Amino acid sequence: MSYPQVDFLYLNENDAIKAGVADMPKCIETMEEMLKLMKMGDFRMGGANGNSHGCMVTFPTESPFPEMPVDAPDRRFMAMPAYLGGKFDMAGMKWYGSNVENKKKGLPRSILMLTLNDKETGAPLCYMSANVLSAVRTGAIPGVGFKYFAPKETKVVGIIGPGVMSKTALAAMMAVRPMIETIKLKGRGIASINKFIDHIHEKYPTVKEVIVVDNIEDCVRDSDIVYAATSCPSGDPMLYPYINEEWVKKGAMICTTAALRFDEDFIMNRARTVTDNIKLYEAWEEEYSPNAYNQIPIPAVKVMDLIAEGKMKMSDIDDLGDVLLGKIPVHRKEDEIVVYSVGGMPIEDVAWGTVVYRNALEMGIGTKLNLWQEPALA
Repeated sequence: MSYPQVDFLYLNENDAIKAGVADMPKCIETMEEMLKLMKMGDFRMGGANGNSHGCMVTFPTESPFPEMPVDAPDRRFMAMPAYLGGKFDMAGMKWYGSNVENKKKGLPRSILMLTLNDKETGAPLCYMSANVLSAVRTGAIPGVGFKYFAPKETKVVGIIGPGVMSKTALAAMMAVRPMIETIKLKGRGIASINKFIDHIHEKYPTVKEVIVVDNIEDCVRDSDIVYAATSCPSGDPMLYPYINEEWVKKGAMICTTAALRFDEDFIMNRARTVTDNIKLYEAWEEEYSPNAYNQIPIPAVKVMDLIAEGKMKMSDIDDLGDVLLGKIPVHRKEDEIVVYSVGGMPIEDVAWGTVVYRNALEMGIGTKLNLWQEPALA
């Protein structure tokens, strides 16, 4: 970039797809590299602790101002800034607004954009559509976990909540465990289930059997991988989807990006809890203590609450980055049940967005936009 003139690249959704944003194996590889850098400390996110998920604007249940939105499912705006070093060496921010009512307008629940910025000047380098980007990286982070923790001969998968996030998680499963033969689905609406089945048949012809089940127990039993991505209001943990230890196959891996509940005895004494970034969960515990799990319904947050209560120790949680760097073993004991919590982080968006942006530059994809020839207020 030549200064003071500032140009930047705009990538719409089709541009991003042409630049490889949906390349799941490459994204898994990118997320693994990102997790290593994160564990080494070569990153920053928001907040005083440098590990905040982001800054969220929510709305009151009632407002005296008629134009102000009021609280509703998934009704929020959020800014998620980050810097990632290493070969990425990029700053950026994902910004989104979310409203479940969007579906009535034919829109995604959330509409996301990513800005990449010069780390020295803050000048924009790229502004891109981020819905596909965010979905793929959300699947790729579980994908790194599947690569290391899922049984090598995984044949049966149970999916609780067959929606968009489960599609990308399934793509990650198939990328690292291509021998999967049976997929069990537990969903709420027949339309979404049938849509997911059509997706499986179209994308994964090697899958021999798709089974629709009526309850979570049937989805979990005999599954080598269980993936949960359900939409559930936070506040009352007793309403979160529940998995009984007796249903879980020995050696299975359970991964969730959303609400999930287990018995405390299982979590404290027999499950192996793994996180995508332990400091993210520490930050949530600081922000929402006490009982952070009431607001952030991910299992590892429950573990942080139990640690705060003195019922567990920090050594009872493993961080995926430590596994990737060889500091702790992939498996601590035979037939362990791994519960892998995925919280989502803006450095994931910056990492994958940087790869897509650089692909676009090499391929000549996108539209160059001018911010200014000379700044009016320099």
